[in-house]
Amino acid sequence: MTFTSNIPLDPSLYELDPPALEFFQQQTGIAEEDDLKHHILAIQAKAFAVAPYPCIYTFGFTRLRISRHPKYQNVLQLGRDCRSPLLLDLGCCFGNDTRKAVADGWPITRIISTDLRQELWDLGHVLFQSTPTSFPSQFIAGDCLDPAFLSSESGPMSRSPLDLSSLASLNDLHGELTAIHASSIFHLFSAEQQASLVRAVAALLSPVPGSIVFGSHVGLPKQGTIREELLGMTAEMYCYDPESWNKLWEDAGPFKTEAVLKEVIAPNGEIGWVMVWSATISTKFTV
Repeated sequence: MTFTSNIPLDPSLYELDPPALEFFQQQTGIAEEDDLKHHILAIQAKAFAVAPYPCIYTFGFTRLRISRHPKYQNVLQLGRDCRSPLLLDLGCCFGNDTRKAVADGWPITRIISTDLRQELWDLGHVLFQSTPTSFPSQFIAGDCLDPAFLSSESGPMSRSPLDLSSLASLNDLHGELTAIHASSIFHLFSAEQQASLVRAVAALLSPVPGSIVFGSHVGLPKQGTIREELLGMTAEMYCYDPESWNKLWEDAGPFKTEAVLKEVIAPNGEIGWVMVWSATISTKFTV
């Protein structure tokens, strides 16, 4: 779902919970709350002009999803224990979850972020007042539904060491990733597209037991299509339930899966559900 960029933004939707406030103060260097709000609102306006997405309109980019996940501490431990850990943030937007992982100890040169538009990552540098030199984490723009960028089919295997600075697509990462974070992305696509993306993402994981993909997105107690209205526009989302979502991953590899629904209350008082999930390699397999 995409709005038109001439829709007026609503500053009243801005709200940072205490962990997010502390994070943005530390990462931007802006301690005064009013100054920080003004800064974030200015970035939101610039981003909405080029990428009028609901997550930008509703300040979804200010929420720290990665550190709220129950598997987050396990993932950080993988970053400490593995000889060459590699983390992918799929659908990173401005890179707030990427930066949170780095702030909590994940090696900055061993994390890759991706989203559809380069402009979002560039605005992330403006938001966090950084540069590619001061924050030398790799970003690659591309469409995760495009097989040329991300496919479950492995290409020719290279014997050369992986050079993250010269990635042409996510397909260069087949079998390489220790962990993949994917929040608020799967529910954007149809049932068939989600199933295909599960298989493609699974192919990126290292076959080493313990490698993990984890995230959260809209779910339902019983899988099906939901319709939401926002600013006069209707969006349809196909949502899996925990059982059917787990089966997608179990069909894609030797995964130990976990998925739970959390009830949330929308500003209009309606009840919704967020599915928090993970899929962990349980035995070694060939990608």
